[in-house]
Amino acid sequence: MNFISFESIPDNMEGKVKQNLKFKTGKFVWRVKFSAPLDPATINNMNLYVTDTSNVPLKTAIHYNSDTNEIEVEPLEAYAKDSSYILHISKRVRSVGGQYLKSDISLQFKV
Repeated sequence: MNFISFESIPDNMEGKVKQNLKFKTGKFVWRVKFSAPLDPATINNMNLYVTDTSNVPLKTAIHYNSDTNEIEVEPLEAYAKDSSYILHISKRVRSVGGQYLKSDISLQFKV
């Protein structure tokens, strides 16, 4: 059973976006896995954030696990039911080797 619906996924992300929720919650955490270690200075709310469809940002906490190369984007307020949001990942996110993402990534979803 899917608790969120993906409304817009970039073509190059098809098959990479997965849902693994055990129960419905308005405060689920996004986990974004990278293939290389990241520069911690580029992991912040300016480069990874969630907005509503009017481009109003939600308050979030950003956590980076250097052991797994995963970033967690945790909402500090619950998502509203039947509302659409966009997860933004900026191409300003950089690896420790200095390589940037090729393009910005935006994933629209509905709770």
